[in-house]
Amino acid sequence: MRKEPARRAPGTLEAEVLGVLGNAAEPLTPAEVQAKLADDLAYTTVVTILTRLHDKGAATREKHGRSYRYHAVDDEAGLAARKMAKVLDGEPDRDSVLARFVTQLSDSDEALLRSLLRGKK
Repeated sequence: MRKEPARRAPGTLEAEVLGVLGNAAEPLTPAEVQAKLADDLAYTTVVTILTRLHDKGAATREKHGRSYRYHAVDDEAGLAARKMAKVLDGEPDRDSVLARFVTQLSDSDEALLRSLLRGKK
């Protein structure tokens, strides 16, 4: 009996691809991204992930022959922040959402957030 590989957490592949793009000195083709990934992903999967990152504004692309070369706009932290902002933008009562978010932070995360809001780290 063959065991199915474990499913990844949502966004894991995007974060891995974004990490590859972020560590590159120049824009990469999908084949170059595929070669730098630890997993044996299909080329079409890599193209799909790159297209999604481009559609989300997390990567730019430039025409390269019949394909594209991709470059990261954000790092993993930037992508997470972008997702959080998108969720917040979709909520009609931003005040309540932000208040609830802050009350659910750990003491250390709340202190860090307060420090960041004061312009310190």
